[in-house]
Amino acid sequence: IMRPGVREFLRTMAPIYELVLFTAGMKQYADAVMDKVDIEGLVRHRLYRDACTLHNGVLVKDLGLLGRELRNVVILDNSPHSYMLHPSNALPIPSFFHDRNDRHLIDLSQFLSLLATLQDVTHALLLLH
Repeated sequence: IMRPGVREFLRTMAPIYELVLFTAGMKQYADAVMDKVDIEGLVRHRLYRDACTLHNGVLVKDLGLLGRELRNVVILDNSPHSYMLHPSNALPIPSFFHDRNDRHLIDLSQFLSLLATLQDVTHALLLLH
């Protein structure tokens, strides 16, 4: 079961952001899931476990390896360990557990749309922590 609003979220965010899947999951599994979720091919890049960095025994998503200006990068993740190297780029989201009433992606769309208008997303994101 997919998180409610995921396809609408991708459609709304794709014209505004360069969408990248960055997962600690294995490629075969992540591709199987994403091929069903992102049927329109809106996610431009997919990064898997082998792109993660081992930091103090934890797999971390090092946003510095993306080759993008970090002031323009937002990571949406349910695990604070995943973005420990770049907390000022993080927008935490709760894990999804098959709740058909979940509205997290739907509710975040408007905020992320506004965030994209800023010169530096990190200032606004730090206010959320």
